Amino acid sequence: MHFIWPEVLWLSLLIPLSVLGYLWALRRKRTAAVYYPSLGLIRPAMGRGQRLRRHLPPALLGLALALVLFGAARPMARVTLPADYLTLVLAMDVSRSMLAEDVPPNRIVAAQQAAKSFVQELPDHVRMAVVSFAGNAQLVQGVTDQKDLLLDAIDSFQLQRATATGSGLLVALNTLLPESAVDLESLLYGAEFKSGSLVPQGNPFAGRSLDQRPAPSPGDQKTLPVGSYTAGAVILLSDGRRTTGPDPVEVAKWAASQGVRVYTVAFGTPDGFIPGFEGFSFYARVDEAALQKVAEITGAEFFRATNASDLASIYQHLSSKFTLERRDTEITALLVAVAAALALLAMGLSMRWYRH
Repeated sequence: MHFIWPEVLWLSLLIPLSVLGYLWALRRKRTAAVYYPSLGLIRPAMGRGQRLRRHLPPALLGLALALVLFGAARPMARVTLPADYLTLVLAMDVSRSMLAEDVPPNRIVAAQQAAKSFVQELPDHVRMAVVSFAGNAQLVQGVTDQKDLLLDAIDSFQLQRATATGSGLLVALNTLLPESAVDLESLLYGAEFKSGSLVPQGNPFAGRSLDQRPAPSPGDQKTLPVGSYTAGAVILLSDGRRTTGPDPVEVAKWAASQGVRVYTVAFGTPDGFIPGFEGFSFYARVDEAALQKVAEITGAEFFRATNASDLASIYQHLSSKFTLERRDTEITALLVAVAAALALLAMGLSMRWYRH
C-alpha cells in the first residue's frame, strides 16, 4: 500500500492526542463526589456492561476519526478486480520439430489440444487472434470472440520447415497493436514485395535475408513503461531454436517499449527428436534462454512444459491471470464510508443508551 498524499499522515498525531484528551476528561469527572447512603444502590448501575457502554461510543468515534485521517492521505491498495475487455494473440510454432514424439502422440497434436481447451475456457470479455510461424509467420485468425473460428484456426495448422520465432512475434504484435504503424511487410520481406517489384525500392534492408533485418526500434515511437499495456498480451509457444527471421529478443525490446507483455512457453523435453523423418532422425531442442529473455524483457512470465499436462496447467494459469488482474486502486471513498457508518453507530448507541 502507498499514499498519494503521504504528508497528510502527520495528522494521525491527532489520534493519540484525542485519546489523551478523553482520559483527561474522565479524570476531571472523578473529582466530583456524590454521597450515597449505601453502595448497594449504585453497584447494579456500575456493572461491567455499563462500563463498556460508557466507552463504546467514544471508541467508535475515535476509530472513525482515525479512518478519516488515514483516508485523507489517499491510500492506494493493490486489489484483484475483473479484467477489462482484453485481446490475446496466441503465436504457435508450427515448424517440423513439432512432430517430435517426446510428448505423445506428438508435440503439435498435444499443443493443439491444450490450446483448444484454453480457448474454450476463455471468459466472454476476452477476444483472441491466432498466429502461426515456421519459416515465415502468418495471421491464421484475426481478433474475434467467436470460439468456433479460433478452434478451426488451431486445427488448420500446417507444419513447415525452419523456425522464425521473431517473425511470429512481430506478426502477433502487429495484430495486437494495429495502430502501431509498423511496416510489417518491409520488416519481414523488404519494400520490393510491397511495391510488387523484385527490385529494391529504397529500403536499406531490401535484398537481405530475414535474419539480417532488424526489429522495430524503440526509438521510432513513444516509449511506454514495461508492462503498462493492459488491453491485451501475447502468448508465444515454441519448441525449437530460431533458424531464420529477426531475433526474437530484439523484437521483445520493441514490445517492451510499447508496454506489451509477451508470455513465453517452451514446449518439449531436452531429448525430443523426430525419428525417421524424410530418412533422417534429428533432435528438436527448445531455445529456453531466448524465450526466458523475451518474457523477462517484457515484464511477463516464462513457462516450461515437458508434457501435455504441463501445457494444460500453464494455459489454465494464464486464463485465470487474464480473467482477474491486480490493480492499484484508491480506497479513500471506502474508508470514508466506513468512518461515516461508525460515527452514525456511535451516535445511535448514545441516543439509545443515554436518551434519559
